[in-house]
Amino acid sequence: MLSLSALLRRSARSFVPALLSSAVVLSTAQAQANAPIIGRWDLTVQGTDRTYPSWVEVSLSGGKTLVGRFVGGGGSSRPIAKVMFDNGTMRFVIPPQWEQEANDMQFEATIANDALSGTIVTPNGEKHRFTGKRAPTMRRTAAPVWGAPIVLFGGTNMSAWEALPGGDSQWKVLNGLLTNVKSGANLATKQKFTDFKLHLEFRVPKGGNSGVYLRGRHEVQVEDSPLGEPLSTHLGGVYGFLVPNEQAHLGAGVWQSYDITLIGRRVTVVLNGKTIIADQTIPGITGGALDSDEGAPGPIYLQGDHTSVEYRNIRITPAKAP
Repeated sequence: MLSLSALLRRSARSFVPALLSSAVVLSTAQAQANAPIIGRWDLTVQGTDRTYPSWVEVSLSGGKTLVGRFVGGGGSSRPIAKVMFDNGTMRFVIPPQWEQEANDMQFEATIANDALSGTIVTPNGEKHRFTGKRAPTMRRTAAPVWGAPIVLFGGTNMSAWEALPGGDSQWKVLNGLLTNVKSGANLATKQKFTDFKLHLEFRVPKGGNSGVYLRGRHEVQVEDSPLGEPLSTHLGGVYGFLVPNEQAHLGAGVWQSYDITLIGRRVTVVLNGKTIIADQTIPGITGGALDSDEGAPGPIYLQGDHTSVEYRNIRITPAKAP
């Protein structure tokens, strides 16, 4: 039988490693909870043949686990189940969304001077380098003072608009309507805006799909949506982020209207006279954004690379600069 002193020595030998292990776990948890990568980040990515915008958000779930959301060059916001952060480096993997390959996307970034730099390995194995800066809060300290309305399309010409690169423009003025006759280029206003009230009317065919991009970065969906519980990817949703509180669409082949107010990040969407998104915060850019410089003015752009669509009576009331 061991003596009392021997038992105490054995207990001490087993207790010290356990104590050290607990300290390591606690230190790791504290590191995650206080990670400087927590927040929203606007990314600029250099692909193999183009530069494109991206976005990532990291948040703390509970007391020690980092989770997040990611938006790539296309598609909608994707959940990140776990973000690892150690020695100034963050890593995560997420499954493919619209990519054809079955491989996960791999993300790695280092943080220095409150800026990110790193690489994205796409599901097809391409390595894209990126830089990132913190997304601006865009909180307004005073209510906007509205300027004079501007007619962006009144039924006669497209002088306020220009086709964006990436396809042949199929936009025409037909019978007083701004018409995308088939899939082609996207269309953007020549003028850029910050805060505004936007009115437009649209008609989508059966199975039609388009979108209205606010400041060229945040898509409000335009499509022939199915009935049932609304999704952020349905008509009236801010694509991948904000879900309409009800289905207010009228179906394919009929005229419908949007009245959209954007102040900083706060958006209100009225579809066919019903407020379906009320003063909600848009977290970041949506897939298809022109850039990730969220604090800068941007155009209104209409998606033309999906199907045919018609628009009319487009006018915007910008806020006056303070």
